[in-house]
Amino acid sequence: MREQGMRNLDPRRSRLLTGGLGPVPAIVALMLIWTIFQILDPSFLSPRNLSNLSVDIVGTGLIAAGLIFVLLLGEIDLSIGALSGFTAALFAVLNVHHGMPEVLAALLAVATGCAAGALNGVIFARLGVASFAVTLAAALGWSGMLSILLGGSGTIIFDDEGFVATLTRHYFGRPAAAYGLAALVTGIYFLTAHQRSRYHRASGAAFSSIRKIAARTAVLGLFAFAGAAVLNQYRGLPLALLIFLLVVAGLDYGLRRTSYGRAVYAQGGSVEAARRAGLHVMAVRISVFMVSGTMAALGGLFLASRTSTVGAGSPTLNLLVNAVAAAVIGGTSLFGGRGRTWSALLGILVIQSVASGMALLGLRGAIQITITAGILMIAVITDSLSRHPRHAFRRDARA
Repeated sequence: MREQGMRNLDPRRSRLLTGGLGPVPAIVALMLIWTIFQILDPSFLSPRNLSNLSVDIVGTGLIAAGLIFVLLLGEIDLSIGALSGFTAALFAVLNVHHGMPEVLAALLAVATGCAAGALNGVIFARLGVASFAVTLAAALGWSGMLSILLGGSGTIIFDDEGFVATLTRHYFGRPAAAYGLAALVTGIYFLTAHQRSRYHRASGAAFSSIRKIAARTAVLGLFAFAGAAVLNQYRGLPLALLIFLLVVAGLDYGLRRTSYGRAVYAQGGSVEAARRAGLHVMAVRISVFMVSGTMAALGGLFLASRTSTVGAGSPTLNLLVNAVAAAVIGGTSLFGGRGRTWSALLGILVIQSVASGMALLGLRGAIQITITAGILMIAVITDSLSRHPRHAFRRDARA
């Protein structure tokens, strides 16, 4: 039987095609991946492996969180992988070869990432060059600069007990730290959800009942406290995970609770409409690339922290692919206007869980890349269908 519009679609299919599922697909994929790998290797969900997983997601996750700002405009930043490697190398050179204190060298590396992002933004916003072309050229440039910076050494080893190394090696061993974070996250979620519901109710918009909010809070609390219990069975709360959650929460607040964030979402919907509304289009377009560059540099420091080394052979292309995949798999649209920084957390959990499971099974990295590519393809197709539901439906109807 031929149907003539979206009104006649099955409700569940309609929700899929309009992007109403939000993070649900990523959560389902994560649960499925965890179940499969736990069956194949019972040590997958062990406290030690999950604790290591919570640290492994941080570097790429931070880069993906910054990239989301660019994706919200419907643009792309292809320079983040190379920029991440260059800024990490800059830190190592300043610290090891020139004796600069680690904290100062790290700050200069992050500032360099911000400046590089600003340069990309200016060329894109003021000169009208496509973001794809600008950032592709920048990626090639930073890759070359990385080789020049490291010179003949190829690899630089920095202090494995210093400030940067501590970022991924320090743990809060007291159980109260992990449980306190779980309680804080749960409480903040309930308060913000309740406040948002009251605001929507007062403005006459659709709102969630207190029962729904309480139910969602209970589910979140269950997972949060279960995670805290698992972490406490190994070494406690990792400092890297704490920093990651705080940064993602801060970026999310900036996007959803400030006029700047509303301007970003507005431009993702329509640049011309945002301009007519009096928004600072140029400044916003430059700023998102600054955020992306800053987070790329910060993520690069966390990635280097895991091994206390920086090398010319860093897999910057894989890093770029994983960052983009994390954002899209987590629910950020490639077409702009839809996404949250929490998408980076969900997406990188999916990707890194596959990597962790493959490592435990002793399988080659090529298989991991293939699986990640498949998950990314599904996410991209879903994103495309949600962007053009009517067009997709008409193809189905003709068939």
